[in-house]
Amino acid sequence: MFQRTELLLGAERMERIADVRVIIFGVGGVGSWCAESLVRSGVRHLAIVDSDRICVTNINRQLMATTQTVGQVKVEALKERLLSINPQADINAMQIIYSRETSGSFHLESYDYIIDAIDSLENKVQLILAATGTPAAFFSSMGAALKMDSSRIKVAEFWQVKGCPLGAALRRKLRKTERPGKKFLCVYSEEVLENKGSNSSCGTEKCLCPKTATGPGDPALMNHEWCSLKARINGTMAHTTAIFGFTLAGLVIQDICR
Repeated sequence: MFQRTELLLGAERMERIADVRVIIFGVGGVGSWCAESLVRSGVRHLAIVDSDRICVTNINRQLMATTQTVGQVKVEALKERLLSINPQADINAMQIIYSRETSGSFHLESYDYIIDAIDSLENKVQLILAATGTPAAFFSSMGAALKMDSSRIKVAEFWQVKGCPLGAALRRKLRKTERPGKKFLCVYSEEVLENKGSNSSCGTEKCLCPKTATGPGDPALMNHEWCSLKARINGTMAHTTAIFGFTLAGLVIQDICR
């Protein structure tokens, strides 16, 4: 199945790609596409970390989100998708949030590549500090929302990221606390658009009505949003979030090939 990839990279590099261990934190609009690209490129050992279930509002941009998977655990639905691509892949689906309290359970030192696609500012800071303290190569996604122009998506070292509100917030926080242990590359865009539509989110942390549903296609799930408490919800597009994810995957493959 990887014949066309091997034509470009060669057998030795394909063996290396198959051997590396990769972990992705956050498998939403960015992380899910990153995971798919890595598996299609020959990565066999992949851990995917996310605590959420699939919400109907995820369908516009997340790989495994469909009308048939609403209500399912994100990492489990994504694992099924990835194994349908390569049944021989070793996919470790971890339904847990990365935080200061849970950080010790991931054994980051056992991975060759760590990928950050987390939304939460506080947890993102914690992951950056932990990941840059390991020998693993670390790549991070900055904010992928409020963007339309895919030609403006770039890669830069963290301290050189410009025009990204999330990147600026991370730098302010890290200057006040602790500097990352080493330099790392980020995917970002300077484009910041405005929300033009209304926000219909229910705004609750854990809603109970999906418990009455009879299955993934039940209208009780289809008309309901699995929400988390967020200070702000921004508009997103599949083509930009996916390119963020594909770019992260490309950084991993290019690093292996070097």
